[in-house]
Amino acid sequence: MQNAEIKTRMGKSTSAWGMVGAVAVCAIVLAGGCEKAQTGGSTKIISEEMGLKARVEQLQKENEQLKNQVETLSKLPGDKRAEALYHLQMVEIGRYTNIYREDQNSANESLVVYVQPIDETGDAIKAAGKVEIQLWDLNKPENQAMIGQWKVEPNDIKKQWFDTIAITGYRLTFDVTGKIDKADKQLTVKMTFTDYLSGKVFTEQKTIKP
Repeated sequence: MQNAEIKTRMGKSTSAWGMVGAVAVCAIVLAGGCEKAQTGGSTKIISEEMGLKARVEQLQKENEQLKNQVETLSKLPGDKRAEALYHLQMVEIGRYTNIYREDQNSANESLVVYVQPIDETGDAIKAAGKVEIQLWDLNKPENQAMIGQWKVEPNDIKKQWFDTIAITGYRLTFDVTGKIDKADKQLTVKMTFTDYLSGKVFTEQKTIKP
């Protein structure tokens, strides 16, 4: 009887220790999972901190460059800085300005105007400005003489720069399909160029024979 009781108590003790062991194992596993989660979170935080640090360093470099530029410009007299900029002397209508067809079989016609800003040395320069183009038939009555009128803003004209051996300047194209009565008469192209640096307004006109 005593032996049976001892065995029963020993069995209960063994089961208790087994439960303790299982709990301990679970605790270790959970602890390991928590540690991994904490490690992953720490890695993310470190990565974000490194990204912010790199951004701060980049902004500091840009700020330093701006300071250097301001310091350099502040040492130059105002008149010297003005002399270093281009001086637009005239704006011409290029000699290849005319009416063109896409091909011999096409009825589509375009007015192509070459606008050449010229500096004090006689070179064509990419001056920033606004352009207004008018096409006239001066043989018609005054109220019917203007065939077309177009305006090109600075953001658009800077995309039309054209540079070849034959000509350098802005190449502007306008659709005039159906607007010209005869191809053998003279037409007049009028151009107004407003220089955005100096505020000067330049005008030019040219007779063309399509």
